[in-house]
Amino acid sequence: MTDNGKIIKTGKRLQFRQAQKADMDYIMEVEYKPDNAKYVIPYTREVHMQTLNTKDAIHLIIETIDTKQKVGFLMIAGLDNTSKEIEFTRIILDEKGKGYGHETLQMLKSWAFDDLKFHRAWLDCKDYNARALHVYESEGLVREGFIRETILTDGVYENLVILGILDREYFAQQKNDL
Repeated sequence: MTDNGKIIKTGKRLQFRQAQKADMDYIMEVEYKPDNAKYVIPYTREVHMQTLNTKDAIHLIIETIDTKQKVGFLMIAGLDNTSKEIEFTRIILDEKGKGYGHETLQMLKSWAFDDLKFHRAWLDCKDYNARALHVYESEGLVREGFIRETILTDGVYENLVILGILDREYFAQQKNDL
């Protein structure tokens, strides 16, 4: 969809850069850190490589604008969805407690609605990931559903919360922020 290493979106402190094969070690390291892995279903390197940059999906590195320090990564799916619905498959931050989650969500929404002209953006989140749920809801994503005992992790079934935002909700939010 885009050139390797291309800057996809720039915010106040952060930018999204299209991930390259050379970023895969970082992606795997961050995803498998214990404080991240418990909130996702970690993918194998092979799965990440298959979806690195396709017509429908992309991996993005979140990095600081000034020093280019990597602070996390994103997996986005649905880029080729004819219903104009984009999925934020992975939002994993390596640097926590610095407000990067809020800025990342603001940039993701702007990219999805201002730049790509999507109608809906959505994600799922484990129901006990209070920190992420707080960020998502404070950034205007709405709880749309609850899927009970849908993921089996280490012998325990876990629940998912589905959150989403529509383009009109995003634009109303932008208008109110002015």
